[in-house]
Amino acid sequence: MSLKPNMSGPTGKHFRKQLDTITRRKLSENKVVSLSEFRDIKKSKHKHTVLVVDDEEIMRNALKRVLEGENFNVLLAEDGYALSHFLETTVLDVILLDINLPWVTGFELVHLIKSHSVLKDVPVIMLSGKKSTEDIQKAMALGANDFIAKPFDVDFLLNAIRKNLPQTG
Repeated sequence: MSLKPNMSGPTGKHFRKQLDTITRRKLSENKVVSLSEFRDIKKSKHKHTVLVVDDEEIMRNALKRVLEGENFNVLLAEDGYALSHFLETTVLDVILLDINLPWVTGFELVHLIKSHSVLKDVPVIMLSGKKSTEDIQKAMALGANDFIAKPFDVDFLLNAIRKNLPQTG
């Protein structure tokens, strides 16, 4: 005796017709999903984690609001020591790193990150009010993936982050 239903006979056709009717009715009751809603659903499947390292609390919180609005998981650190705690416990997709930090500068931190066997592939985007060619060249020479001068355009920052995200699938 087969446990599989016979969908080819008259009963099966009637059942399928009922399923189709119910499905069409439910589809017609629902609004059409917009492209942005589809993207939001797709984004929610995997949130990329961004660590913001900046000694200015206002800047950290502003970046957190912007990035969370774009569906990123955002962690905040005020200096290299706070950064080190996240590196021990969290898988990071991108690090936004200010140059002017207390004790250990962003230049020193990017060098340490890019010299580390496990962390070297984590993209680091340097953020700084310093815009000199020397600062940009130094950051890139130490391994930074990108450099953004403050004040910056939010869309420019978001594009830089997305460009540096690890490619999946």
